Amino acid sequence: MRFGLLGPLAVWTDHGEPVTVPGRKVRALLANLLVNAGRPMSVDRLVEDLWGAAAPADPTAALHVRVSQLRRALANAEPGGRELVVSQPPGYVLRTDAVDTVRFAALVERAGTTADPRARAGVLAEALSLWRGPVLADFADDEFTEAARARWEELRLAAVEAHAEARLALGEHRELVGELGEQVAGHPYRERLRAAHMRALHRAGRTGEALDSFQSLRRGLADELGLDPGPELTALHQAMLSGDPAEDAPSPAPRPMRRTTNLPAPVTELIGREHAIARVRELLTGSRLVTLTGPGGVGKTSVAGAVALAAAEVFPDGAWLIDLTTWDGSGDLGELVLSVLSIPGAQQPASALREHRTLLVLDNCEHVLDPVADLLGTLLPAASGVRVLATSREPLRLRGEARFDLPPLDVPDTDDPERLAHTAAVRLFLVRAGLTADPEVTTGVAEICRRLDGLPLALELAATRVPALGVADLAARLQVPHDRFGLLGAGPRDAPARQRTLAAVIDWSWQLLTDDERTVLRRLAVHVGGCTLAAAEAVCAVDGVLDLLSGLVDRSLVARVDGSRYRLLESVHAYCVDRLRDAGDEEEVRRRHADHYLALAEQAELRGPGQREWLRRLDAEAANMRTALDTFRRAGAAAAALRLTTALGWYWLLRGRLVEGRRMLATALEITGDAPTEVRAAAEFLHAGMTIRQGQASPELAAEALRTYEKVASPVELAGARWFLAATIIDFGDTALTGELLAQALDVFRDAGDRWGEAAVLSTRAMLAHMRADPVALEQDARRSAQLFGALGDDWGVLQATDWLIGLADMTGDHAEAERLSREGLRIAEDLGLWADVAGRLSWLAWTAVQTADYAAAQEYAAQARKLTIEQEQRVGEVFATISLAFAARRAGEPDVAEEHLRWLLSTAREQQSDEGNPPYLTMVLVELGLLAEQRARRPWRCGGTVRPSTSTGTRTRRTAWPRR
Repeated sequence: MRFGLLGPLAVWTDHGEPVTVPGRKVRALLANLLVNAGRPMSVDRLVEDLWGAAAPADPTAALHVRVSQLRRALANAEPGGRELVVSQPPGYVLRTDAVDTVRFAALVERAGTTADPRARAGVLAEALSLWRGPVLADFADDEFTEAARARWEELRLAAVEAHAEARLALGEHRELVGELGEQVAGHPYRERLRAAHMRALHRAGRTGEALDSFQSLRRGLADELGLDPGPELTALHQAMLSGDPAEDAPSPAPRPMRRTTNLPAPVTELIGREHAIARVRELLTGSRLVTLTGPGGVGKTSVAGAVALAAAEVFPDGAWLIDLTTWDGSGDLGELVLSVLSIPGAQQPASALREHRTLLVLDNCEHVLDPVADLLGTLLPAASGVRVLATSREPLRLRGEARFDLPPLDVPDTDDPERLAHTAAVRLFLVRAGLTADPEVTTGVAEICRRLDGLPLALELAATRVPALGVADLAARLQVPHDRFGLLGAGPRDAPARQRTLAAVIDWSWQLLTDDERTVLRRLAVHVGGCTLAAAEAVCAVDGVLDLLSGLVDRSLVARVDGSRYRLLESVHAYCVDRLRDAGDEEEVRRRHADHYLALAEQAELRGPGQREWLRRLDAEAANMRTALDTFRRAGAAAAALRLTTALGWYWLLRGRLVEGRRMLATALEITGDAPTEVRAAAEFLHAGMTIRQGQASPELAAEALRTYEKVASPVELAGARWFLAATIIDFGDTALTGELLAQALDVFRDAGDRWGEAAVLSTRAMLAHMRADPVALEQDARRSAQLFGALGDDWGVLQATDWLIGLADMTGDHAEAERLSREGLRIAEDLGLWADVAGRLSWLAWTAVQTADYAAAQEYAAQARKLTIEQEQRVGEVFATISLAFAARRAGEPDVAEEHLRWLLSTAREQQSDEGNPPYLTMVLVELGLLAEQRARRPWRCGGTVRPSTSTGTRTRRTAWPRR
């Protein structure tokens, strides 16, 4: 991930796509951490810089929320983004040197050691091109940016002056007259800048204006500062007056009579590759061999050409393209290179190019790697002025080689048409298809881009089909894997044959593989969303999978993502599925795949110290789990399907993915094949519980499923089911049945020595005590539960138990303890990615802020919590967050907002009414509506827009009727 300070604050992925950091306070936090360049910033300093005198009541908690939002924004953009923001005493630090200021400083330093004026001017031009406007233009009024803005503006002006001096040495004085005039007007007392402008004027034949410029400066210095011009500028003025020939324009720099490049002029605009071009140029400054790798059709040749054209001026002997597409390896590659450079004779490149300073672009090396490696192995050590930019589907594996893997164009996972229209893949397609960025069109184009992995060649081929099919029909057809090769089968006639169709692009790579590599590649296609090495070995079932995979990664046919997973591009995936069917072993390979993921699901241990790692692993394999279920469904393997879905049940519950869980359980239950009764009964019970938790059924559904399960389950399994049912129905207000189920389960767990089961029951029983306003029982059960879960290393369990310790602190009025436990739990929940629990802790922070009259913070916390619960489809959590929103709004003098939330709560409570009782929060909602009506009737006294909090809300009602998150 890369960051920009030289202009408005900006963040880009490693692929150059912009990253959205929402919220001005979050952006200000990021700017502050970047400005301080890796130095830890204290919490107090950050709070002061972000809020000043208007700091919230709990500034530490408010800052932590902003840090969490920043981490989430960075993590959403790049897998390792979250780890960039590090907690380090006395506060936080951002660990990165991928900042445009660092790059700018490095280029300026390199320019200072470059003797050749043309090369120095090129380096300084590259440095100045990093500037997008004034430093942190969007934070120009913030005091914490003041020193950084002054420092970097000074360095920019020094670079402008050095750049002007290098260009004066090259005889570019006429071009500089206008450019420097604007700079001098903005900085009239910079004498070095004034000197460069005076020289440009003098050498352009405008000596009178140059002398007038000096007089203008002398008057200004005398009037404003009481100073005279410095001795160097005074000497320059005298030299111009006396006609000193040393100040005459230099002779034009000699240029070779022959061409200095054979690079073709681009026919079409290169879209979305600005970052890649800048990065490859950066690599070329530090390495004499850079290999641009990537899958076929990703645009390696176009990017290499753009890099070479941009860098050509830096190389006195030019930049030269050697296209190896049609070279079959016969003959002498050295002779081919020399003939392209028009160097006669039978010399070897190593001797012929020994005194040259040139850039060689060796394009399409993948089919002639050995000859290319042999040539460069002798050329580079002998010719120190030669640099090589190679393009290949795999690296050359030479010493000193720097590799840049050119990715496809990114398409963010968003449905926002405005954001989509600015992404590179969508922009490319719109331009090539001649379309405007209308919202409906953009959404369809984004789907096409996703289906084609953002691969530029595939997008250009698809764009040619828009006149005949339209965007919507084209997107629909691309959803059928086998249709894409027919759709993308007619490219430009002037393109190489291997780039005229999508199939030809992949065929080119396929033909270069060994038989074993083809076997592994086609069998990998049964995976969806990638796989681990262990999964590849289990499913591919050939010897040496690791070495074969490494070769496929090098050939850019398999991508290695997140450090430990392997993935195929969607087009390569579709191609390999066809090859798998041609080989005749698809059914066997798919069953190995399904069996592997069934074993993985049953192996997962989500209750204990391995919880975090297993959650991460199952997150990564969600698509493969769905594919495995589909395989079992088609095979009529009911038992395997039911085992798979019940094994994943706890994962879905932890992650809050109840919709997905219900859907997959329903699919498994519909399979008519034979399955053990106990397995089917367990799946039915789990499905019923999830349905109730989503508010889609009454508790009777789970009770009915439990009666069936009782006949086949072991005592401990039955105890687990009773606890799950109790934890599910408690929100419906049936405290009697809940207590009975918990008592039955607790006895069995204790007799069996099941400490996890005992801890789970005690946590739910603590909630029951909270509802009954029994602080003694609440504290006893919650603390014992937290102790047991802590000993087992189960962080989720600790979160559940401490949830009710927060409730105890709220009940006893210890708001500081409630806030402390909430923030502590928030960190754990965010670390685990348990977003339902993140929402719960934010809701507690909101409620605590209501109690301490910090209504602005309460509304902010509650709004975040409500958004998360809606995303997670957690109705109970949404209720909790909305209660705080309503209470804070009424007390903050926003009666209309309060009433809107309270009316929603009232309708939700009526939906949940049952014969056993009302939802526990109904009473407090009715009380609050009454207070709202009273408040409106008596026209409450206001001060600064805030309504005095009423003390008539029943404390007992709040404490005893609190909903479970």
